Amino acid sequence: MPTVTLVKQHLIDPEVCIRCNTCEETCPVDAITHDGRNYVVDASICNACYACVSPCPTGSIDHWLLVPKSKPFTLDEQFGWDELPGEDEARRRGGDAVDSADAAAAQPSAEAAAATPAAAVDDPEPLQHNAAVSPTSPRAPWSAAHPYLHLHTLKKPIVATVAGNFKLTAADAESDVRHIVLDLGTHFMPLLEGQSVGVIPPGVDAGGKPHYLRMYSVASPRSGEREGYNNLSLTVKRVTTDYDGKPVRGVASNYLCDLQRGDTVQLTGPFGERFLMPNHAGSNILMVCTGTGSAPMRAMTEHRRRFAAAGKPVGGKLMLFFGARNSQELPYFGPLQKLPPELMDTTFAFSRVPGQPRTYVQDRMRERARDLAELLRGDTYVYICGLKGMEAGVLDALRDACIASGIDWTALHLRLVDEGRFHVETY
Repeated sequence: MPTVTLVKQHLIDPEVCIRCNTCEETCPVDAITHDGRNYVVDASICNACYACVSPCPTGSIDHWLLVPKSKPFTLDEQFGWDELPGEDEARRRGGDAVDSADAAAAQPSAEAAAATPAAAVDDPEPLQHNAAVSPTSPRAPWSAAHPYLHLHTLKKPIVATVAGNFKLTAADAESDVRHIVLDLGTHFMPLLEGQSVGVIPPGVDAGGKPHYLRMYSVASPRSGEREGYNNLSLTVKRVTTDYDGKPVRGVASNYLCDLQRGDTVQLTGPFGERFLMPNHAGSNILMVCTGTGSAPMRAMTEHRRRFAAAGKPVGGKLMLFFGARNSQELPYFGPLQKLPPELMDTTFAFSRVPGQPRTYVQDRMRERARDLAELLRGDTYVYICGLKGMEAGVLDALRDACIASGIDWTALHLRLVDEGRFHVETY
């Protein structure tokens, strides 16, 4: 019987993928592409460099199946998937059946592939993490609590009940942003600050298939939106236009924003094992966000606030830079103003205030460059969340603040990334 060489092919799990395009944007060799339904990996191009793995918010990108080297899964096959195939199906591809004897004969090759995933090509070893390619840390802070992951799936979601749906933006504001509280009942869904849940919108898409899940960062701390109750909160903006300003109705956002008290929602998750807050005393947290990117920042801030209210040591400083068009469209603007300055140093940036120049978070960061540099000298963790358009400006502002204070930004940035201190989630 002929010997069959097995290698590990890099694949994306369509059940967990939220179609955020992060992997395609990150891939340095353009091996990832998509159609109207799925994101897929071209085995003939992928070199297993791992650049796409750490930025993926759900972990859907980190899947590797043993397949015959001569018969990897094609793009057309991957485009048609609703779920990943099983290991046996992967091994038995091709005209010649791969039975247990063939698999055993191929084991040395399989072990070699497992030690260095080859994505169906002969790549000697994966590339090292490159902060210039992926500016976010590949690991959580060392003191972060251990997260639960993927307890509930598309096949077995849990059902939560809407306990409240509150409008955060002013009545006359252009944006409609909601604070939605979900009661989990008796379901086990432990969540940490920075984690997310998947929402399954009802109905089907234009192709007649069920809507894929959308992921939302949790806005409540680990003790829940209301302590003593098994619940969580989400920050959701109603989507009515696309990035080019053309009218579009966001499937999940409009579904969530229209929910009434007592309605039910299907949830999956938890997701997220890196964008987690440090738990050790003395740790500083620098937060930069826009719009609904405030959700994980609210969770972290509320966790620290509750600790302080209970008389427990909360450690270092909290510094927040928060951007929106104006105060009427800034989620949690009122509650943030009530936080004592000894708990958090807050700076707002408004880009659409009549009679005033447009100001963005990076502009405010430059104004406070000396304070930023001083914070970055200490035991500090950085969290950036919001629109992708802000990412480059924020990184430039951090770089310039460091240079002005005599800090080697390149070395510092690499150290922050490698030590799990620099986390970016933009969309």
